[in-house]
Order: sequence, then structure tokens, then C-alpha cells
Amino acid sequence: MDITIISKKADRLEFLLEGTTPAFANAMRRIMVAEIPVLSVDEVDFHDNTSALYDEVLAQRLGLIPIVFDPKDFNLTSECSCKGKGCSNCEAVFIIEKKGPCTVYSGDMKAANKGTKPTDPRFPIVQLLEKQALKLEAKARLGLGVRHAKHQAAIASYQYYPVVRKAKDGEKYERCPDGLLNTKGAKPAIADVTKADLEGGKCMADGYVVEMDGSKFQFRVETVSGLAPEDIVTLAAKVLEARADEFAKQAKAL
Repeated sequence: MDITIISKKADRLEFLLEGTTPAFANAMRRIMVAEIPVLSVDEVDFHDNTSALYDEVLAQRLGLIPIVFDPKDFNLTSECSCKGKGCSNCEAVFIIEKKGPCTVYSGDMKAANKGTKPTDPRFPIVQLLEKQALKLEAKARLGLGVRHAKHQAAIASYQYYPVVRKAKDGEKYERCPDGLLNTKGAKPAIADVTKADLEGGKCMADGYVVEMDGSKFQFRVETVSGLAPEDIVTLAAKVLEARADEFAKQAKAL
């Protein structure tokens, strides 16, 4: 397999994966979306809440705030040495203590663990009026998106990569979408791969055929968590490798 980076931003990564199969590509996509451990608020203890919102509503809002964290610093609760009792190796604690009138934002979440914080301090949580107050302790734990959407790591998708060849005699397909193929140069080339949504998998333009290559996949990974997109791809590969090793181990035991 070969990987070529197409574009890279703080929250988005595009890359070309070559020399593999649709089954492998889809397994990677599914793991990146729902099976990477992500830190999110899982339990909230309210000491004072005289705002207009119920405790349950505020707890849900806190759970949906993405949190920056280092995967090396936390274990899944089920795998931690504390055996689920809760410790600094499997929980991150945040404190909020505010009095109105004001708006409480994610930046008001004071972290007890170093290196953990909301991805953006500007997420609004609740508005407090005069004489209203909010005091709480929120515990964040690792979880999987397959079990709850608040633990989803990324929005990930892929498409077969389009390739260009000279049309053979008698070949006839629908005309390619505008902007897909550039035939003005010395050699035809794909101008915009995002337009390669081809019914039947092939199209024609100016004597050339564009068809989808089943061994090349253009991935788009956009993080919706506190993990960088490149870390999500790396972790997905490790999860898949661990599962392959476990499968081989179980197969040998048959």
C-alpha cells in the first residue's frame, strides 16, 4: 500500500490510498468514525443549578463539547488498573463555578488534568440571569462512537479514484460532468476529483474515458473530536492491526 497526502489542515486531512481493496478501505473508514476511543464528559455532579435549563439538558450539552487530550494519558475505564473506580488515568475532571448575569462558555470549564481542555472556548453552555448560579463537577471518560455519538472521532469518507484513458473504438458512455476532466493540455488529467460521482462508473469527454480505479481511494477525514485527523488515521490502523492479530490467534486455536 502507498499513501499520498493531498491536503492537510488542522481539522481536515485528504490522502490517496493505493494498492488495497474496498473491504480494507471501508474497514478503515468505519473504525475512524466510530471505534477510536474519544474523551467526552460522561458524568456530571451538580452542586448548584438555578439556571433555566434542567440538569439533564446541561449534562447533555457538556457531553457534546469536544475535548483535547493525549490518547497516551488515558485508558478505557474497563481496562484501567483502578477497575472502574475512577482515577487520573481514566478520567479527566472539569469544574464550572459561575454566577449571573453572564453566559457560561466552554472556556469556563476548568480542568484538573493537564493537557485537557475544550477544543474551542467559545461553545455556549447556558445563560445565567441575575441571582442565578451554576456549580458542577464533570468527569470525562474514554468511549467509542459505536456506543454513543458524543464519542465519535471524525467524519470520514472515501471514493474510488478516477483514472483517464484513451477511448476505444465503439465505446460510448455518458458525458463527463463539467469540471471533472481537463483535456486542453498535452495530457488529459482529472481537474476536480470531487465531481467523479459517476453512474455506472465510467464517462467520456473529448475522446477519453474516465473510470473508477477499484484499488485507489481518496479519503477525506475531518475531526469532530479533540484528536488531530492524522492521529485518527494512525489509531484506526492500530485498531485494525490488533483485530487482525486477534483473529489470527483465534484461528490458530481452532
